[in-house]
Amino acid sequence: MSNDTLLKPQKDTIPVENEAIPVDEPEKKKKKKKKHSEGAVEEKKKKRKYSEDGDADSKSEKKKKAKHADVEESQLTEAVDTSSKDGIKSKKEKKQKKSKSSEEPSPDQTVDSSSADKKEKKKRKRDEASNENVEASEHPVEKKTKKATKVENTTTESEITTFLTTNNITCTPSVTPYLTFAQLPIPDNLRAPLNQFPAPTPIQACAWPPALEGRDVVGIAETGSGKTFAFGIPALAKLISNPPSKDGVTTLVMAPTRELAMQTHDALEELGKPFGIGSVAVYGGAPKEAQIKMLRNAMRSKGNKVTTRIVVGTPGRILDLIGEGVCELGGVDYLVLDEADRMLDQGFENAIRQIISYTKKNEERQTMMFSATWPESIRRLASTFQRDPVRVTVGSEDLTANSRVEQSAEVFDDERSKDTRLLKHLRIILPNKMAGATHRVLVFALYKPEASRVAALLKREKYRVSELHGDMKQPARTAALEDFKTGRSNVLVATDVAARGLDIPDVGVVINYTFPLKIEDYVHRIGRTGRGGRSGKSITFFTGAAHEKSLAGEFARVLREGGYDNEELRSKFPMTIKKKEHSAYGAFFRDDIEMPVGRKKIVF
Repeated sequence: MSNDTLLKPQKDTIPVENEAIPVDEPEKKKKKKKKHSEGAVEEKKKKRKYSEDGDADSKSEKKKKAKHADVEESQLTEAVDTSSKDGIKSKKEKKQKKSKSSEEPSPDQTVDSSSADKKEKKKRKRDEASNENVEASEHPVEKKTKKATKVENTTTESEITTFLTTNNITCTPSVTPYLTFAQLPIPDNLRAPLNQFPAPTPIQACAWPPALEGRDVVGIAETGSGKTFAFGIPALAKLISNPPSKDGVTTLVMAPTRELAMQTHDALEELGKPFGIGSVAVYGGAPKEAQIKMLRNAMRSKGNKVTTRIVVGTPGRILDLIGEGVCELGGVDYLVLDEADRMLDQGFENAIRQIISYTKKNEERQTMMFSATWPESIRRLASTFQRDPVRVTVGSEDLTANSRVEQSAEVFDDERSKDTRLLKHLRIILPNKMAGATHRVLVFALYKPEASRVAALLKREKYRVSELHGDMKQPARTAALEDFKTGRSNVLVATDVAARGLDIPDVGVVINYTFPLKIEDYVHRIGRTGRGGRSGKSITFFTGAAHEKSLAGEFARVLREGGYDNEELRSKFPMTIKKKEHSAYGAFFRDDIEMPVGRKKIVF
């Protein structure tokens, strides 16, 4: 190989003498330049080695070549060091150097100037966008929403003690009650409907604090104590704070009767109207189509002014709609069992347990349970589906009558005289039969035929009468109840379907034409009057026939506890019932059937 071939410049070699030091190049170009420079250094080292080994080179030429290679190495090393230092310098220094170097551009800068300009423009756009985001985060757009206002609870210990003692309230564990509506941490729009009342009822004052904190609550209180708002206000507060989700319905209320379900639905729908929160009532005896349409609305929240997020219904119809696949309860995180003891009495326990299994797990769900009593069946249900609940008891855990109701009992030797006595009472209570119903009268019969017969009797006497019983179709039942509420009729004859849960305003007197089958039903019947802090009156006809004789002792106890002892009742009927004992079953058998007679000897 000749010396000319060895000294001939390679294609990848960069002429160091004419190369300018790169200034303010992009990072990728700097790295590429650095690698290129390092490659040039290695190439020059190889050339020097080849030149030293050549046979035709003289010593002087070798020295010149070596000196020339050393100069190239030093210049290339400076170029590499300068490029690495430029990466550390600030942006201001880079811009200054760039402006100077633009006066005498290098060949490489001239070739890549267009691409560098494009990259610089993109960088400036990114910087401007980031600055806009910073300004937006420093000055966020304010939304016009009404915040929840709450007055600090300045209630003293003595005031709390007085309130709990006066109303005979027991809370386990202890609770600091809300004695005014202003103390509630809820939006003003939700508080507005409460301003028509003077103060929270005892069950509301003590149930709201734990419920609004998301805890499970068991409320035990007499009928007419304001339990609907006790669970309704926390339900709406939770729905307002959580926007509609894909889960659809998130609040479920179960009630024992269709009338109570409709009443609760109306109350919750009125509360949710300002917030676009809708409710649907599902119950038997009515067409499913309208109920299904509302349930489907729960899954289409976009574009709708009102979104169905609450379901109120009876266990039977709820279970029916679940089976048809139109009632999805997988998102329910707020569950209410209203009149829980009544639902268990009606045999709904298995249905209730099955429905709850379709909702969220216990630890993900808030469960509210309200009852007039605290029997073992309710305790068992609470222990299964609630997590460390707060138990609020207003009055006694045993069944007691409303203390604001004046009770009286009239004993009959002949039950045929009850019609005459009923008309006599109505002439006193409603002297003007056709006048507006300032005091409505609710007459309870035991069976449907009896209710129809009594209603016909009063209609013949020109009273404005409505009747309500299970044989009627749902539209007729709804119309009868509406007529009584609005005053178009001033007497309602009903069976025990109306004994619990119904909030009928201004019921002045309840007349028990026939005593109910259970003492619990008596307490709930007379609880239709004396509601909302008002006083009321009950009149009970008692004959001692059929089932009544065995209930005389319990009836006398309820009267005595209310301060209305009846001497005639105690003198005519036994106050204790001694159960008959059977040789095989002991005392645990029905005592209203005859003892089996002894075996007779058959003579053939």
